Amino acid sequence: MKQIRLRKKLTQQQVADQCEISKSMLSKIENGQTAAAVATLSKISDTLEVPLSWILDEEKEEELIIQKKSERPSKVGDESMGYSYELLANRAHYSGLEPTIVHVTPKEFNKRTEGYTHSQDEFIFILEGSIILFYNGEKHVMEKGDSAYFQGHKPHLFMPVDNEEAKVLTLFIDKG
Repeated sequence: MKQIRLRKKLTQQQVADQCEISKSMLSKIENGQTAAAVATLSKISDTLEVPLSWILDEEKEEELIIQKKSERPSKVGDESMGYSYELLANRAHYSGLEPTIVHVTPKEFNKRTEGYTHSQDEFIFILEGSIILFYNGEKHVMEKGDSAYFQGHKPHLFMPVDNEEAKVLTLFIDKG
């Protein structure tokens, strides 16, 4: 992320201001000292004009990538943000699709109440458990096997229905 920012001749302050975060928060994200919400990373990728996958996964792009579950990092993120996630593939940088499994934090650990926004559309499919999808001021209960497609620029939040973790297959879709 830092290399991309420097290549674009942007200061940390310029990027932080555009993303509405503090310069110190951006510095911690760049140095791997803190986990950031996907929505924040999405704003950073928009500001740096690179796909979100370049921020989430810095491995070089290859034609075929098979990622065995046993070799995939188990979870990334901070559960107090309301979720952690698994990046399922280093997508082709121009495909516009980012597959992820979002682990929705059980109620007792979930501290997040404000919705997220980002530039990508989002498709979700409930793999395990149940969630409440708050989308643009409305509440939708979703159970295993349910799916939804929505615009990421409208406020949305996944909340657990109970004290069990839910798993949600999420596809972030760049519209550009």
